[in-house]
Amino acid sequence: MSDNSKEVEATKELATSAGSYSDHEYELGLRVVNEDAIADPGLEPHRVRMTDKSVKHEKAAVRQVALLFTLSMLGSAFALWAYFSFPLSEDLSTVRLNTMYLGIGMTLGLMGIGIGAVHWAKTLMPDNEVSEERHLVRGSDEKRAAAIEILAAANQESGFTRRKLIRRTLYGSLALFPLPGIILLADLGPNPGDSLRHTYWKKGTRLAKDPTGIEIKASDVTLGSVFQVIPAGLNPEQHDYLEEKAKAAVLLVRVDPSELKETDERKSWSYQGIVAYSKICTHVGCPVALYEQHTHHLLCPCHQSTFDLVDGCKVIFGPAARPLPQLPITVDSEGYLVAQSDFLEPVGPSFWDRSVK
Repeated sequence: MSDNSKEVEATKELATSAGSYSDHEYELGLRVVNEDAIADPGLEPHRVRMTDKSVKHEKAAVRQVALLFTLSMLGSAFALWAYFSFPLSEDLSTVRLNTMYLGIGMTLGLMGIGIGAVHWAKTLMPDNEVSEERHLVRGSDEKRAAAIEILAAANQESGFTRRKLIRRTLYGSLALFPLPGIILLADLGPNPGDSLRHTYWKKGTRLAKDPTGIEIKASDVTLGSVFQVIPAGLNPEQHDYLEEKAKAAVLLVRVDPSELKETDERKSWSYQGIVAYSKICTHVGCPVALYEQHTHHLLCPCHQSTFDLVDGCKVIFGPAARPLPQLPITVDSEGYLVAQSDFLEPVGPSFWDRSVK
């Protein structure tokens, strides 16, 4: 019995044993399938395009592709103009314009290249369908030489070297398109180095609510409450106010003291269950602002890094590489919460070069 016959018999036995078909019904079904087998239709007839029949349409397509590449260049140039014309500042209207115009320009830059390349392929490059066998082994030297000839012929057919207008506008659009992104990346600024190691906090600085600046007493912090805190006395008029505020931002939470898992070194860093941790996620610097009271978890909304508040804000989930830095706190003679010192480790992302991790 041939392998094919064995396969048919095995399939028939499986089908009849399941009670789905009788022997007669199964054999009848096989006969119908064999009689109604669909023949290979082959390739569809080639459809001649207008650009294949008319030089006028071919030249029009060339101009259209060049126009799209030119649009890409203009979009990239517009993005560069918007970046310098609407610098980021505390004025939100300027920020909105900067974002909107940059987005429009960069969209045109990419869209012009993409649509132009597709239109070029659809209207000007050969569109004959071919079927060829694929070989996994290395071809002979003769076949490799023939492949090089095919590539040269493809270059000639696409007109890349012959159609100078398309080639030059493509070069221009590809050269300008990356510039807005390069400038945006360069504007991220230099490596902060040790600047994240020092913040506005110092010994005796009172903790104040953000944004009111009202100083906080320990009695104001009830069990389960959360405060967003900045250093008292931080002057909004100083030139580096936003930078200093961002580095010094703190989350203040009160939990049951019996739930805290504190090392001997850090037992004095909290006050009657009140703990203070940096608000800046140690992944890429997003603000950690979500607190789950029942689990005592702090969550970063950007990439879902999760920190255990009662266990030194250790990372329990997500891409963050280290715990949130803790601000040592106590109370002064008037009952106000004050810092014992600055953070004892750098705040913010961990991808910067640091000696302390």
